[in-house]
Amino acid sequence: MGRTSTIYLIHFDTPLHHARHYMGSTSNLKQRLESHSHPNGNGSKLMRAVAVAGISWRVVRTWPGGRDRERQMKTQGAGKYCPLCREKPRGTRPKDYIDIGERDGTD
Repeated sequence: MGRTSTIYLIHFDTPLHHARHYMGSTSNLKQRLESHSHPNGNGSKLMRAVAVAGISWRVVRTWPGGRDRERQMKTQGAGKYCPLCREKPRGTRPKDYIDIGERDGTD
């Protein structure tokens, strides 16, 4: 019987250049996240750079699955799965919104 794997999505609290997320898979999530936390750990290159830059991060989602499913999800874009990036509170306006008043239909 094979090992159970977990796919995980990490959201960076501050982007590192263009990167806002890291997605990976592992059979030992606790150990893998610990390795991502240290600049001299055996985590991924991106997560080492995040650690060196002092950027905080958090795991925002996990799924059952292995490398094949992880690759499928990555090709669709990790940000698509991020609940923090997908949140858009109703009734909020963009920073550059200018209120020119309501139009009543008469000129």
